[in-house]
Amino acid sequence: MLKKVNRNGMRKNRHERVRQKIYGTPDRPRLNVYRSNNHIYAQIIDDIAGQTIVSASTLDKELKEKLSSTHNKEASKLVGELVGKRALEKGINEVVFDRGGYIYHGRIKELAEGAREAGLKF
Repeated sequence: MLKKVNRNGMRKNRHERVRQKIYGTPDRPRLNVYRSNNHIYAQIIDDIAGQTIVSASTLDKELKEKLSSTHNKEASKLVGELVGKRALEKGINEVVFDRGGYIYHGRIKELAEGAREAGLKF
């Protein structure tokens, strides 16, 4: 009998392991990424204060008109650029990238590259 693989559970385990080492500070907050089947979300978080400083997703009104699809690489790149732009407006230049246990390719990689193009350093 074949055993079913719980991919999201494995991702959560990877994320928990990584989160033991990575945390956001006020001078270098954490850029967190969450990917669902239909959307992608990015938050810049100060873990010491426990606050989300900046967020962006494919659900934002600014991006909804531009996007033909919310679950592709182009949408992810636009979310990365938007979160980077909003972070720079708040005075955040440097972040720690938290990929959320996802493999660094595809939509996650495009979001990171979009944020870098907007001017964030990580």
